[in-house]
Amino acid sequence: MPNALFAAIRARMAPPETRLLETDEGRVVTYGDMLARSAQLANALVALGVEPGDRVAVQVEKSAEAIMLYLATVRAGTVFLPLNTAYTVAELDYFFSDAEPRIVVVDPAKAEAIRPVAEKTGARLETLDAGGKGSLPALADAQAASFEDRPREPDELAAILYTSGTTGRSKGAMLSHANLISNAEVLVDAWRFTSKDVLIHALPIFHTHGLFVATNVVLFSGASMIFQAKFDPDRIIAALPRATTLMGVPTFYVRLLQHPGLTPEATAGMRLFVSGSAPLLSETHSAWRERTGHAILERYGMTETNMNTSNPYDGERRAGTVGFPLPGTQLRVVDPENGRELPHGEIGMIEVRGPNVFRGYWRMPEKTKAEFRPDGFFITGDLGRIDADGYVQIVGRGKDLIISGGFNIYPKEIETEIDALDGVVESAVIGVAHPDMGEGVVAVVVAKPGAGLTQQSVLDAIGPRLARFKHPRHVAFVDELPRNTMGKVQKNVLRETYAGVFAPKG
Repeated sequence: MPNALFAAIRARMAPPETRLLETDEGRVVTYGDMLARSAQLANALVALGVEPGDRVAVQVEKSAEAIMLYLATVRAGTVFLPLNTAYTVAELDYFFSDAEPRIVVVDPAKAEAIRPVAEKTGARLETLDAGGKGSLPALADAQAASFEDRPREPDELAAILYTSGTTGRSKGAMLSHANLISNAEVLVDAWRFTSKDVLIHALPIFHTHGLFVATNVVLFSGASMIFQAKFDPDRIIAALPRATTLMGVPTFYVRLLQHPGLTPEATAGMRLFVSGSAPLLSETHSAWRERTGHAILERYGMTETNMNTSNPYDGERRAGTVGFPLPGTQLRVVDPENGRELPHGEIGMIEVRGPNVFRGYWRMPEKTKAEFRPDGFFITGDLGRIDADGYVQIVGRGKDLIISGGFNIYPKEIETEIDALDGVVESAVIGVAHPDMGEGVVAVVVAKPGAGLTQQSVLDAIGPRLARFKHPRHVAFVDELPRNTMGKVQKNVLRETYAGVFAPKG
């Protein structure tokens, strides 16, 4: 029995001498280098005692070595658990306790702070820095450059990605080998990727977009990457003449539009710009087309499902929509109350079914059961409609999710931290339009009389507890929160009240 995911990669990858990626420092990694280094790292994991099905948690800076580690975990038959580099020790404590990883790999600078929470759950701590150095790479250096991939069935787990919950702690979305294979195959075909493509990869790799969309699509097409450590408009513009494709979040495109180097000449060799992870404003779509002559292709996916829909490669890429269901994925819009499918044009809950849809939430059988219909459709929590031409439009989020700069933020987690502060009666966290980030986080706080709280004191208090991207960009203080007759906070009223708080002045 083969290792399902890595066997699929082997069957489609480019010849060993072909370039896979080039880093900011000019380091070139070929497909042959990838096979050898991922083998050494897989051997290192086995030497550390990992068994098939064990979790390997990874919180490291983006690097070529980090990609090799992802592939090594697949080859070793383990479950890859990528974690946002902004997560605090308090947040990591929860993830480690829940997932019980056998190995935890972190940046050396954070190792001592993280070690106690890793060891508390029985995990062994290893290190890997942005330059590809650390205790794990050092161990791998002494290992053989060949590895017999451990057998894994298509329905066995390849990864767990944590996605925040609306009523408390994060949930671990379980993604199988088959989930990742099916989505990569579909996207390669839908977006016409070939071995001639060069992708500008400026996305983080702890997120499904940068890891399972961008990286897997390259591997499954034998293409290559200009592998940038982070998004930098100057570097993106400089790379355009050598590239054919770019995948980004809307913030990428907003900021690139502010760069004088973005011209039709600079993008002449590009064939595809893809946007996802957050809604792309119609204004951004129009401005990009006017400036470059290219229409951005917007698509829709989630941690639990990988990609669900895409605007067409050939045909109209309609602004304000996320296109059509991808081949093999079924999508419907239903009445949230009774599950009855609604006719085109009506707004309801989006549900999807297909080989891309995850196996459920890690150690949460009741939550998993609640999120699936009896006929296998997953309830996404996103509100949308299907127009007369079949294009899907996302109009809201039933789960109160905020998406800022491409990152998912759930208000309840922030509210819990604020409500625990001395002097706070209660709080409500909302997202409102932000010209750069898509949405900005606003915290509306009811303080006890004389508490003396300020925006800065609130931010200082919750700062060590929450990743920076979750921090409110504006804190407002009110005497009471608006409520309906049932006593529920009316966040729609708050969104209207603070809708213009991030609008440009003047």
